[in-house]
Amino acid sequence: MATAVGVDIREATAARGAPTHQVIAFGVMVALLVVAPFLVYPVFLMKALCFALFACAFNVLIGYVGLLSFGHAAFLGTAGYAAAHAAKVWGAPPEAAILLGTAAAGGLGVVLGTLAIRSRGIYFANITLAFAQMIYFFSLQAKFTGGEDGIQSVPRGTLLGLFDLRQTYTMYFTVLAIFLVGFLVIYRAIHSPFGQVLKAVRENEPRAVSLGYRVEQYKLIAFALSATLSGLAGATKAIVFQLASLTDVHWTMSGEVVLMTLLGGLGTVFGPVVGAFILIGLENYLAQLGAWFTIVQGAIFVVCVLTFRRGVVGELGRLLRKPL
Repeated sequence: MATAVGVDIREATAARGAPTHQVIAFGVMVALLVVAPFLVYPVFLMKALCFALFACAFNVLIGYVGLLSFGHAAFLGTAGYAAAHAAKVWGAPPEAAILLGTAAAGGLGVVLGTLAIRSRGIYFANITLAFAQMIYFFSLQAKFTGGEDGIQSVPRGTLLGLFDLRQTYTMYFTVLAIFLVGFLVIYRAIHSPFGQVLKAVRENEPRAVSLGYRVEQYKLIAFALSATLSGLAGATKAIVFQLASLTDVHWTMSGEVVLMTLLGGLGTVFGPVVGAFILIGLENYLAQLGAWFTIVQGAIFVVCVLTFRRGVVGELGRLLRKPL
């Protein structure tokens, strides 16, 4: 009886549709991103969009399931290497290379998730970190990855045989389309009955188990979804910058996506996007500080964490009393 009631509540929640304020926020975001390349350097925007999708994918796991992964760089980097290798060595078109990289990250996510999902808390975080380090050292030693040089001069190619991705604006709007597709997939997932179960697991896992849900199965699906979309971001990034390198599989990349999510707002829809743009913006405009960059960046993060405890979007939603 309890299970039936739970299902009815989730179905009713999912059937209500998207809240009006979130639809408006999405429309504003899309409008800004369409106009942005004519006002801001498009390459910066493409990098920010790739990391925004990465942060949104990571937020599925930490924000809606409560699982902290310190190894998400493994999925970003693996997809990047797979896509770059397919495009440069095999001569695959960009759409095929991106799909291959995404599939590689998704498969890796299923394997790692199966091994790690039964652990909790710091044990889960440590397992994901250890696995990511294995991927890093594999990428360093494997011949097809190019070692410390990475895979360079990756051809962008022609999308669907029609659109020349060597053109900056064509590449930008392709990245924007990929980001929006990934964003909407995540939005639909977290606002579906599946997403409601994930939130129930996050809030009270024993209760979810008592209602008859296979919690580990839900966690594994969420982990695989997060890994797959992280791979989509990584594969797209490799095509955009024509490079797959060790930077994307290093543990610091896993730390950066945590910062993006916390800065924007943990468990919010738009928070990871805002956090990614803030972090990439800081890296871009403060790079001229040289060795002082890390100190200044750390100070800014401390101020933001103390001032915006729920993240930028989380605090804004609190002030408006509407979840964003």
